[in-house]
Amino acid sequence: MTIDALKGEIPAFAKDVRLNLSSMGNDETLTPAQKYGLMVACGVASRNATVAKALLAEAEGKVDAATIDAAKAAAAIMGMNNVYYRFVHLASNKEYKTMPAKLRMNILANPGADKVDFELWSLAVSAMNGCGMCIDAHEDVLRKAGVTSETIQTAVRYGAIVASAAVAVEAGAL
Repeated sequence: MTIDALKGEIPAFAKDVRLNLSSMGNDETLTPAQKYGLMVACGVASRNATVAKALLAEAEGKVDAATIDAAKAAAAIMGMNNVYYRFVHLASNKEYKTMPAKLRMNILANPGADKVDFELWSLAVSAMNGCGMCIDAHEDVLRKAGVTSETIQTAVRYGAIVASAAVAVEAGAL
């Protein structure tokens, strides 16, 4: 299943989701690694098997296996970090900000893909997971690397589209 097949799984009441998936699939503003890595990372982060499999199938053959694995790793590590750092950020007790996280995050130093691409994928997943502290941290790294606001916005838009596709698929099953 690819994006086109996924659009077929989107109910009529979510026509805008289908249109947004089309625009994402046709986007040419990102590098292939950025685009397909975002699809994979956001698909995994959506926690919807139908969406994740479709976006993985869309990426296969367009980027190498290392890029796909790194995108999956971005989703996995942000799954952990977003929970922890969202807690640290939202907790009234600010003592938690002074405590070491004691979480293994070696993938951040050596993601197996371009560091900027990995940061872009991590930002989109962090936006999906609602972690303001991680959003700020990844956006800061991206800006220091010279990534434009338009590229950053596009990455977050991919996350929003993928999240809405997961909701639409699940709503259609009700």
